[in-house]
Amino acid sequence: QVQLVESGGGLVQVGGSLRLSCVASSGSIFRITNTGWFRQAPGKQRELIAILPSTETSNSVKGRFTIGIDAAKNTAYLEMHSLKPEDTAVYYCNIRALEWDGNRWISNDYWGQGTQVTVSS
Repeated sequence: QVQLVESGGGLVQVGGSLRLSCVASSGSIFRITNTGWFRQAPGKQRELIAILPSTETSNSVKGRFTIGIDAAKNTAYLEMHSLKPEDTAVYYCNIRALEWDGNRWISNDYWGQGTQVTVSS
């Protein structure tokens, strides 16, 4: 099992910036193969923001948000700039990890607990 811990959310004014982090840890050997960030605003469905390695990015955040991963630290991050009120949502990281079970590699998907981002106008 891989555990994900998100951090970095909070209250920010319009035009501000935030950096979200998602740290993965496990008692077993694992390797992150894909990472993505999603968000869900009140009353709306969960929305894809961006994923790696495909570089698919939502048009609503292009040019303002950057997704990345620090493989050495098993940490995914989301850099957000020029924030708008419509960016207010709970943000979730998702990773796909290869885990060694002692005999073979197994692929599993995991979600972070979510972190609230609120942009005030």
